Amino acid sequence: MLYIYTCTNVYYTYTYLYPLPCCSQKGKFTIVPVLVGALREDKEASYGKLFSKYLTDPENLFIISSDFCHWGDRFRYKHYDKTKGPIHASIHHLDHQGMKKIETLNAKGFAEYLGETNNTICGRHPIAVLLHAIEVLKSASGFSFQMKFVQYAQSNQCRSPSDSSVSYASASLVASSPSPSS
Repeated sequence: MLYIYTCTNVYYTYTYLYPLPCCSQKGKFTIVPVLVGALREDKEASYGKLFSKYLTDPENLFIISSDFCHWGDRFRYKHYDKTKGPIHASIHHLDHQGMKKIETLNAKGFAEYLGETNNTICGRHPIAVLLHAIEVLKSASGFSFQMKFVQYAQSNQCRSPSDSSVSYASASLVASSPSPSS
């Protein structure tokens, strides 16, 4: 069984360094940072295919770092569904919709969610690359995967339209190799 962690953190966003202390490993290892910028969906799929061959190698650990909703005037994003209660509850609902889409491991479903909500998930492209890599592996190699979000936080509980907030979520992805044939 291989564990792949997707991480975000409240204090040091846009970095892969913060999650490293939780990746305890004896001996030396090499960090290969990969910066994924804005990509079209076809390029996300291409890079997913490229990375898929490395994803299930137990010698590799992938950390995909992303914040979730950036809400407020300074982010030019103020989606607010009043039926969900206070602004922070609306943001919570919005983010959890996206997290559920990611947990289904369906790149197209995640892209549709982003198209419908315009949620300001800054790591949408690395997440999509990961989802495409998983789809390649599921169809080609028989690996099975389970993604589960394990933590969620907001930098501020927005109650007023003048407030702002950034959301953070952490998930783990477990890959299981195919059963040997009898």
